[in-house]
This record gives sequence, structure tokens and C-alpha cells, in this order.
Amino acid sequence: MSGVWVFKNGVVRLIENPANEQSSTIRRKVLLHVPTNEVITSYENLERKLMSLGWERYYDDPGLLQFHKRSSVDLISLPKEFGRFKSMHMYDIVVKNRESFRVVDM
Repeated sequence: MSGVWVFKNGVVRLIENPANEQSSTIRRKVLLHVPTNEVITSYENLERKLMSLGWERYYDDPGLLQFHKRSSVDLISLPKEFGRFKSMHMYDIVVKNRESFRVVDM
């Protein structure tokens, strides 16, 4: 018997092909701009929000999208493609901008 045991609503069951049912059990995380209650859906949108908070683009690494704040030593590094933007990148933004962003389940 191979597969994954899943505990949901007080019931344990075996899922033999977890790839088929994975989409229903995994919640997608999104980055929320709190002041406007807007979900960040592109780097262009994110860049505008960060620029308004005093962040500047940093062009040191062509493989990354980076932002730096002059008033601190903080650096936000993101993958070049928005499709590779993961929850760990979102939490990095939240930690450095606590009042402006939040990670929520979609």
C-alpha cells in the first residue's frame, strides 16, 4: 500500500495518488498590500508599492530583482520571474514592511 495518509476533519484516509488531490488540500499563499487591501499579482505592482515605502531598485545581480532601503541594511531579493515568487519571498517582504504587507491564504 503506497500513498499519503491525510488527516482531515477528524478522519484519516489514504490517498494513493496525492498529485491528483493535492490542489484541493493545499492553500495558495498570496501577498496582500494592507492599506489598499490589494493582492499583489505582478512585480510591477509590487515595485510601485515598495517604491512608495522608500525602497529603491538595486541592480547588482541581473538574475534577481532586488530592492534596498537607504535608511537600513535590508535587502529584498526576489527571483526574476514572478511565477517563481514563493511564500518565503512574501514573508521576507512582510518582515521588512510589517504595516504594509501581509501573507494570506487565497
